[in-house]
Amino acid sequence: MTVSFHKFGDMFFPGTGDVKDIGEREGKYYAINVPLKDGIDDTSFTRLFKIIISKVVEMYRPGAIVLQCGADSLAGDRLGCFNLSIDGHAECVKIVKKFNLPLLVTGGGGYTKENVARCWTVETGVLLDTELPNEIPENEYIKYFAPDCLLNIPNGHIENLNSKSYLSTIKMQVLENLRSIQHAPGVQMQEVPPDFYIPDFDEDEHNPDERMDQHTQDKQIQRDDEYYDGDNDNDHNMDM
Repeated sequence: MTVSFHKFGDMFFPGTGDVKDIGEREGKYYAINVPLKDGIDDTSFTRLFKIIISKVVEMYRPGAIVLQCGADSLAGDRLGCFNLSIDGHAECVKIVKKFNLPLLVTGGGGYTKENVARCWTVETGVLLDTELPNEIPENEYIKYFAPDCLLNIPNGHIENLNSKSYLSTIKMQVLENLRSIQHAPGVQMQEVPPDFYIPDFDEDEHNPDERMDQHTQDKQIQRDDEYYDGDNDNDHNMDM
């Protein structure tokens, strides 16, 4: 399942991600899109994020979460149009972390580089349960954070076009779509032989009149740059 919170409308790139885009065929209802308008702020965003993500976890029951922290939603981004502070952005990481599921966190968009660095620094601290001081310590890149040299940035002042009625409508549509899915289907687990497993082969027992298929022949090829024990070890004469 994918869940995306993003700017939508006004011919904003890439032009996809309407709330009605819910996936197709076997994937129907497993794509959740939360389209937002210009100027959304911390309070509106984090409230909506918590409600929807909590419902997704309840209904889909994921075994793991990949969280992409795109920083173009921050106030002051060169291409973005939201009013999120770094603290508001990081609050979403805290929400997901509290589910105590295996979690892989990545970066994403973000076009005001000093704020991207600020954001991912704060969120790394969140993941490590470490509260960071607001003052950025002296370092070779400190000039990028002048003149204040602080981690936090102020909220933006773009007009919030996301009315309460609009956000409520989006929320209800998303929750209705989630009711249409079943819980994640159970997968019967079975042991799969590892890729590196090669059955033992005895040349003395091989019948020379019996053809060997190409796949089996390829399995017997030894690359010169591989490592082996004994006489085949390319490094056996090297000092360790």
